[in-house]
Amino acid sequence: MSFYVIGMGVIVPLLVSLVLVAWIHPYIVRMALLKDIVDNPDARKLQKNPVPVLGGFAVYWGLVVGVGLTSMFFNSYALFTSIVAITVMMYVGILDDILGLSPTLRLVLEMAFIGFVIWMDQVSINNLHGLLGIYDIPLYWSVPICIFGGVGIINSINMIDGVDGLSSGFCVMACAIFGTAFFLSKDGTMTVLAALCLGSLLPFFFHNVFGQKSKMFIGDGGTLMMGMVMTIFVMHIIDRGSRVTYNFPNLGAIAFPLSVLSVPVFDTLRVMTGRIMKGISPFHADKSHLHHLFIEMGFSHIGTTFCVLSLNFFNVLCWLATYQLGGGAMYQLVVVVFVGFMITTGFYYVVRRLNHEHWPYKALKQMAKWSHVETGPMFYWVRRMVDKW
Repeated sequence: MSFYVIGMGVIVPLLVSLVLVAWIHPYIVRMALLKDIVDNPDARKLQKNPVPVLGGFAVYWGLVVGVGLTSMFFNSYALFTSIVAITVMMYVGILDDILGLSPTLRLVLEMAFIGFVIWMDQVSINNLHGLLGIYDIPLYWSVPICIFGGVGIINSINMIDGVDGLSSGFCVMACAIFGTAFFLSKDGTMTVLAALCLGSLLPFFFHNVFGQKSKMFIGDGGTLMMGMVMTIFVMHIIDRGSRVTYNFPNLGAIAFPLSVLSVPVFDTLRVMTGRIMKGISPFHADKSHLHHLFIEMGFSHIGTTFCVLSLNFFNVLCWLATYQLGGGAMYQLVVVVFVGFMITTGFYYVVRRLNHEHWPYKALKQMAKWSHVETGPMFYWVRRMVDKW
């Protein structure tokens, strides 16, 4: 591919959105503090002080303004539907952060705008690409499956937002992986969207992880918005007209995106199933997520984020190895599902039952001690640099 294609489709949108978010971030922090739009600490939350929760708005600014500024290089109208759906999710999340919305209203709006994307772009989970011998799925099945799956993805991204850098770091990784697949398959529209999201998330990620004065949480506005982005990516990969599956015909169209989203999806399934078995709402907030387990063992926020993202990336590598070794769609899916359960449900319950006097648990505790880089000089140097932006 020519340097021009790489620059216009990847480098320009990435840099434009990165600069936009880096510029506006401090202003949004000031506004959130001035108007008291903050997340206050309580018994369930891990922070000790109030933290602004408008990080999602900063990411949105870079994404949407980035679309406008880069429209001279590509047909920005192709992203119209995505931008509308992302905008609605961002506002729904911010309203939830500030006023508190009922789970039912959020659910209805999520379903409605996934349906909006399906209708406008004529794209959905409408083909299994040979998995179990199934190809095209009838409309009356594909639409409910797509809406159900999309709602699951959106809420799984929302539910992993528990420690510094986790949800934004995960979305950075997912955008990079999905964006690479779209780029290699010459899907210019989705490549640009992935590059814009990646550029918008990176400055926020550094402020969220390292910042003190500039620290913000991404909030529900950011997680619902990025959950919608992930849903759109998955729809474009699985759709019968997918350029990814056209250019890589042996790629497991279900297994690939599931491997990228493995920790949010499988951990959310475990948590929700556990809540239902206890007779409580699956949306009831508690401390039973995978990242809470690492925090309880003494891992820092950075250490927890690194471990969770590493587990997720391990599943991507397992899928990639299966694909490269010639495994069919079913083999790829079996590997991804097995590894997904092992790195979430299996890992969670095994660690919970470890004898604290035996070496495996002591090894994890030692790793937890090593994870506290927040006390080191390098961390404080990065913090000073970030807070000066």
